[in-house]
Amino acid sequence: MIVVRSVLFNIAFYLNLIAQMVVLTPVYFLLPRKKAYIVPKNWVRTNHWLFKVIVGATFEIEGLENIPKSSYIFAPKHQSFWDAYALLPWLDDPFYILKRELTWIPLFGWYVLKQRMVPVNRGARGKIMAEVMERTKREMASGRQLIIYPEGTRRPPGAPPEYKYGIARLYRDLKVPVVPVVMHPGLFWPRRKFLRFPGHFKVRILPPVAPGMDPDAFLAHLIEVMESASDRLLIETAEANPHVPLPETAATRLAELRLRETS
Repeated sequence: MIVVRSVLFNIAFYLNLIAQMVVLTPVYFLLPRKKAYIVPKNWVRTNHWLFKVIVGATFEIEGLENIPKSSYIFAPKHQSFWDAYALLPWLDDPFYILKRELTWIPLFGWYVLKQRMVPVNRGARGKIMAEVMERTKREMASGRQLIIYPEGTRRPPGAPPEYKYGIARLYRDLKVPVVPVVMHPGLFWPRRKFLRFPGHFKVRILPPVAPGMDPDAFLAHLIEVMESASDRLLIETAEANPHVPLPETAATRLAELRLRETS
């Protein structure tokens, strides 16, 4: 049944993407930039509905009160394609720093450019990176929220942390709060696999880290805060969903945490 539901969901997911792009593209490009965000946010909401109805997977968000009213860096754990888009409806006017090749994709790239995402050549240095930072600062100055994944790429649940120093540089240069976010959607929508598993999980938005810390101290603090919160949430999620198969990284981490509790 899980295989059948996974196949149906994957088909519905991409059909939903194609249908909404075809039907709503004229609306998207006629609306002013910020108002046009209603189109991708509506796509996200319909994906959540498909995930619930077809797969039987639901989620809840804790800590929305921790989101600042002004500009900030939104720093979630990244485990799945799910968390690449899932929280957009709860953010006012978010943007990403993303690899420039994504802007070359027909139609999708036009969507990205309209929302003034900041493309970057990952191999670039010096002047180009300074221009990326200046553009990012302009977007933040207009009240927007930068979404950045502190570990840079998707990591399986329970995997040892691999935080990149880039988040500390952005914290130092942008001088805005950083909002850490932990979750384990990778248990229900695993990376690089087509299977989708039913169950219920939480997205936990943690209190923001105020600007002004030394960047090295900030990074150490961020890792400690996020990893301890992620460990607690991993235990909660696994206990609430005993039917969900655990990847080796999650099983190993849970065993370590339980051993620590008993020692």
